[in-house]
Amino acid sequence: MDFKLIGTDSQSSAKAGIITTDHGTIETPIFMPVGTVGSVKGVSHRELENDIDAKIILGNTYHLYLRPGLNVISEAGGLHKFTSWNRPILTDSGGYQVFSLAANRKLTSQGASFRSHIDGSAHQFTPESVMDIQRIIGADIMMAFDECPPGDADFNYAKKSLDLTEQWLGRCVNRFDSTEPLYGHSQTLFPIVQGCVYPDLRKRAAENVLQYNRDGYAIGGLSVGEPADVMYKMIELVNGILPTDKPRYLMGVGTPENILEAIALGVDMFDCVMPTRNGRNGMIFTSEGIINLRNQKWKNDFSPIDPNGPTFVDSRYTKAYLRHLFIAQEMLGAQIASIHNLGFYLWLVRESRKHILEGNFGSWKNQMVKKVSKRL
Repeated sequence: MDFKLIGTDSQSSAKAGIITTDHGTIETPIFMPVGTVGSVKGVSHRELENDIDAKIILGNTYHLYLRPGLNVISEAGGLHKFTSWNRPILTDSGGYQVFSLAANRKLTSQGASFRSHIDGSAHQFTPESVMDIQRIIGADIMMAFDECPPGDADFNYAKKSLDLTEQWLGRCVNRFDSTEPLYGHSQTLFPIVQGCVYPDLRKRAAENVLQYNRDGYAIGGLSVGEPADVMYKMIELVNGILPTDKPRYLMGVGTPENILEAIALGVDMFDCVMPTRNGRNGMIFTSEGIINLRNQKWKNDFSPIDPNGPTFVDSRYTKAYLRHLFIAQEMLGAQIASIHNLGFYLWLVRESRKHILEGNFGSWKNQMVKKVSKRL
């Protein structure tokens, strides 16, 4: 993987670049649709490629390991071939999923033991096995195995958690550097900066990952219950340490407002389930604000979903029609909403890139934050 810094904003810490992988190039800032089990829920590859032009999608190590399983993925020749997706893929480490299974997992210095949410069977992830799993999956960008503490964790818990994450990181790097890709394309490994909401821990974590001199770095453990202003302070602190000439990936964040603010703080890459999950429940993100399609006010609104926003295949549909689909519980409603929301998120980061290169992102961002966070 290669990253080239193209430009920076004169009004903020925002930056624009190009990531090059063996499966294609990615202009940053970028949003990655979440394809947890090898599919972006309710959205076909044709729509991802042709309608919203997603340049990279995310897969989930934990879920893919459990189902369809490593034997199937390996026999298919990796996740790209198994899913017929020929653009870049990033896989997370499974650390967040293990975190979410708090009642069914046990952490030790060796790794994490847990029970499957599918059938209750017992499994163990170690830093080494997670590297091997992601080699078999074949993602272009792999994540180091980490522990994700809750946003309200006390300092002692957060420190012990970071101790574990840093110990695991060294083992991940050793395993990654001593193994080779399996399918003829290169892979790279991003360490994850943890540390919860404690500046001293975040600073320590950011400085620690630099010793490994990787192609990019992830910021994890945010948007897990802490206030937004605390999240922004942690991002600013960490990005003051991580190099500007390598991509910074903010994991699992967030709302359009979160993304704009994080871009201003120097983040390059994002993922979140919000566009599709909220879309399936009738929440639409637009360039003028947020729409709850189930509200009666849209029943007779025959205007396009987002007249001033991105223009792609769903521009033919009206708010009234899309509301009707949700009220009638037609699957098409959830599909259109998911495609629209993903298209909007990708439009938002592309517009951000344009304004970064023009040098006026800061002032444009301030105007857009007010719009995209408004309830219509």
